[in-house]
Amino acid sequence: MKQDPTRTCAVLVDLPDIVVLRADREGEMLTVHIETGATSTGCPDCGVLARVKERVVVKYCDLPVYGVASTLVWHKRRWRCVDGDCPKKTWTEEDRRIAAPRMGITDRAGRWATRAVGESGRSVNDVAATLGCDWHTVNDAVVAYGTALIEHPDRFGTVTALGLDETGFVRLAPYYRTSFITSIVDVGQGQLLDLVEGRGGQGSKEWLQRRSPAWRAAITHGTLDLSSAYKAVFTSELPEVTLVADPFHVVKLATSKLDETRRRVQNETLGHRGHRADPLYRVRRLLTKAEERLSEDGKTKLLSLLEAGDPKGEVATAWHAKEAVRELYSHQDQELALQWLDELAADLSDKIRPPEVRSLGRTLKRWRLEITAWHACHFSNGPTEAMNNLIKRVKRVAFGFTSFRNYRIRSLLYAGKPNWSLLESIRPC
Repeated sequence: MKQDPTRTCAVLVDLPDIVVLRADREGEMLTVHIETGATSTGCPDCGVLARVKERVVVKYCDLPVYGVASTLVWHKRRWRCVDGDCPKKTWTEEDRRIAAPRMGITDRAGRWATRAVGESGRSVNDVAATLGCDWHTVNDAVVAYGTALIEHPDRFGTVTALGLDETGFVRLAPYYRTSFITSIVDVGQGQLLDLVEGRGGQGSKEWLQRRSPAWRAAITHGTLDLSSAYKAVFTSELPEVTLVADPFHVVKLATSKLDETRRRVQNETLGHRGHRADPLYRVRRLLTKAEERLSEDGKTKLLSLLEAGDPKGEVATAWHAKEAVRELYSHQDQELALQWLDELAADLSDKIRPPEVRSLGRTLKRWRLEITAWHACHFSNGPTEAMNNLIKRVKRVAFGFTSFRNYRIRSLLYAGKPNWSLLESIRPC
């Protein structure tokens, strides 16, 4: 049975009611000329039958065809209302099945590019090279379709545990200061909810203020590192929430105080930074290890090097303080952990302790309730740190960002768990 060539071309283009005028191939580019099947239409204002005033040729980047980049050339009709009193005068036909208004890419190619950049984590340059168009064409499509996807009201539901943490955004002049953004994460589900500019402060507060009272009331716990800025956000906007200090950051603080003590004693005893043969430099890695992970030889080496390079026992005191902080998390009872922490903080704050250890004791005392809250709920800021790692992957693929809008959309598409099944039905913003 002989098939109509025009119908065959229409099947290849895969657009209903579209007439294929011709197809040309020049080198590595396929150009397909189309027009709609409409031969008449009424004025959208008055309903009077309109006439064709002229044809407007508009080019769109389309999906590749058998490995060759393609361009869809739409011969649009520009209609004119014959009623002289009608304010509409003229208008150009639109068909969202072909392309959204003011877009340089077809609708299907825009949705495919959004999934490739957002879900697969490809760079905009890579997708643009595949489609045979420029960076701005693809990025505009990702922003338009991606915004509609991440702003969908059902992207995230009830949140019971909220985490806040900062990550570096960009370093720009003047003085090349690093700009930070705050990740807002559902730590119970491990989902990135949003990104706001700044480290805590007004941006985070305004984001919480835009949520409904019922949504905020469902939050029972807030996780954070030892940041006074984020504590102020929770205290201001979610005063009933139980704050939980992340265990990793608590132990990290104790380890950093140990390292500060070691470097200070190194300079005081030898007058220079650590050299390869110096006892305190040789012991630096053993000091950071958990005591139970040290072998017998490792313990012997640790004690002998401390004896040789730590005449006043200050580094040894800081090491025991670090291990005592770690031991805090071996308790399962919150009341027992609180009692342990109070006694530990009082002991570390004693005047005979090194200044770094006293500083650690003051911090433990100031955050005592947030630190021991972990023993009751076992929430941590780990999911928030995981989301930051995903965000940094997007940043590496893109070789950095300077636009917060692009940064936010790309990050939420990759780590925000949007419902990708909605991509085929949403309208681009």
